[in-house]
Amino acid sequence: MITIDALGQVCPIPVIRAKKALAELGEAGGVVTVLVDNDISRQNLQKMAEGMGYQAEYLEKDNGVIEVTIVAGEGCAVETSGTPADSGLVVAIGRNTMGEGSEELGRILLKGFIYSLRELTPPPARLLFFNSGAHLTSKDSNSIEDLKAMAAQGTIIQTCGTCINYYGITEQLAVGQVANMYDIVTAMAEAKRLINI
Repeated sequence: MITIDALGQVCPIPVIRAKKALAELGEAGGVVTVLVDNDISRQNLQKMAEGMGYQAEYLEKDNGVIEVTIVAGEGCAVETSGTPADSGLVVAIGRNTMGEGSEELGRILLKGFIYSLRELTPPPARLLFFNSGAHLTSKDSNSIEDLKAMAAQGTIIQTCGTCINYYGITEQLAVGQVANMYDIVTAMAEAKRLINI
């Protein structure tokens, strides 16, 4: 049995930590208990578990703590291997926020999105950054550690050269390589799967 204290952590962190724990159990299966303090995390954990074919139950405890128990049976293996190239996934990020509305919330969401990309198995084959998204590959980006981790795993990271010149951040590029628009279009056209933000 593995217990995860995810109190105070927002999604997707509790889900990702639970998936890693389930992977540690391997095919033999077992029980993973996750402690959270909000109903959204509880719901996301249950959906993740059910989507993987596992049983999931929860118990509301004192002080707003919710205990989610996931039971993985024998023969239920979590995919834990693969290279970025195997995924065929290309993610194109053309802005430094995610969605419409609050800019602050948009930055928080995009940071969570990039963190979640890092945790995919296998990770994306390629990440493309252009327009204000170019700021995400600069040394002052709050996602730079996640991007460097993906690059170390083999994800190709490319940032539009015209964009970094326009924003005056050429010297601040901290991960990946500079690309031109033809490189970006080619990568998008050849992608097996494409996410465009």
